[in-house]
Amino acid sequence: MTALANELSRIEEATTYAAQSQFQQAKIWRGTNLLIGGPAAVLAAVSGAAGLADASNRTVAAILALLAAGLGAIVTTLNAAQRADAAHTAANSYLAIQVEARQLRLLDLPDLQPTEVRALIADLTARHQQVNASADIPARIAYRLGRRNVTSGRQTYEVDS
Repeated sequence: MTALANELSRIEEATTYAAQSQFQQAKIWRGTNLLIGGPAAVLAAVSGAAGLADASNRTVAAILALLAAGLGAIVTTLNAAQRADAAHTAANSYLAIQVEARQLRLLDLPDLQPTEVRALIADLTARHQQVNASADIPARIAYRLGRRNVTSGRQTYEVDS
């Protein structure tokens, strides 16, 4: 049973790091969307107001409109909002696997037969691999920030201290 408990600990650890990296990636994409999309909206509004306020502002209005359109194109191309949602979904999927692995290891393991535990581990592993296959690889900075969350103790429960 020690080998089974160790394997559950590995799944728990892997999904902890993966979840935190994906949460950080979601924050990066959400920030990117706001950083580029916000100014695009403001520039579009200002260009419209400048163009309507005075005919002599046509050049300024046109430049602002072009900048707004360019930023809007970047936001559309990056698809940051959808990427943030996908990273958030992946992070929550990893957390679900993490919780199930921890509960299986701490609560159910002593009462189950090794073959039952092995089947449950196989299921957790398959789900982990499925999330891995569908999730985008997080940026290096997202991984580092996620790792910092874990190693600094931000992901531990007070009862475990």
